[in-house]
Amino acid sequence: MYYTTEAMKKQADYIKRIEIKGLWGRKNISWDLRADVNILSGVNGIGKSTILNKSVISLDALEGGALTNGVQPGVSFMFSPEDATYIHFDVIRSFDRPLISSGLLEKIGNQNVKTELDWQLYQLQRRYLDYQVNIGNRIIELLTSGVIENQARATDVSRPKTRFQDMIDDLFSDTGKKIIRKSNEIQFEQDGDILTPYQLSSGEKQMLVILLTVLVQDNQPFALFMDEPEISLHVEWQQRLISLIRSLNPNVQIILTTHSPAVIMNGWVDAVTEVSDITTR
Repeated sequence: MYYTTEAMKKQADYIKRIEIKGLWGRKNISWDLRADVNILSGVNGIGKSTILNKSVISLDALEGGALTNGVQPGVSFMFSPEDATYIHFDVIRSFDRPLISSGLLEKIGNQNVKTELDWQLYQLQRRYLDYQVNIGNRIIELLTSGVIENQARATDVSRPKTRFQDMIDDLFSDTGKKIIRKSNEIQFEQDGDILTPYQLSSGEKQMLVILLTVLVQDNQPFALFMDEPEISLHVEWQQRLISLIRSLNPNVQIILTTHSPAVIMNGWVDAVTEVSDITTR
């Protein structure tokens, strides 16, 4: 069942298929997706980023309720379950370019936010605060329920946050950076100094953006789109990227493009799809 008309909103667990008609006016795309990991590969200029961007724009319109206006022409989805009409998703932009919108910089009001990764981190800080409030409320509810089993479950609620902090400490261990766990915001300690996320290297910012985005989805099903996430990442981090994401939230559906063999080395060769294999004229 393809989503094309007005219907009651129902959230999907994952995307089963993406179809794009008339890509560049001459190509059709039909891509059957796995529930866990999907890696789009191909030579430069073949359309990997275009396929992701068109999909994201249409999903954004669906989630916002714009069922016809604003949806990319010729783009349709099959969801699981089939009667779902939208899916929660996030998009990771890996290119750490300087922000050029003076209006945006004035709106932010934070002199440390200078690049696109900084802007993503700025937005994620707010989502991280909301996430902590939500899990805090759930823990209180469980502890005060009077049910013994719920008290045991309260520990499980905060486990993903602790796992995230452990991951970041491990990844940043070579430079001696550690997350300050008593802080409600993301901050780091290094040799006695306090660092903000904006003071990290591009690779560190990028990994923090990816894992923090996965964490704040609070273990819920969602689709994560990433265009060449290996940019700025050390080869070892590239190799670990997918497994880190999946261990933090096993309900995430990963949809990414890449040129890096390292990203698929640890068991994800079967998840690779060539653009040429899903294209017809």
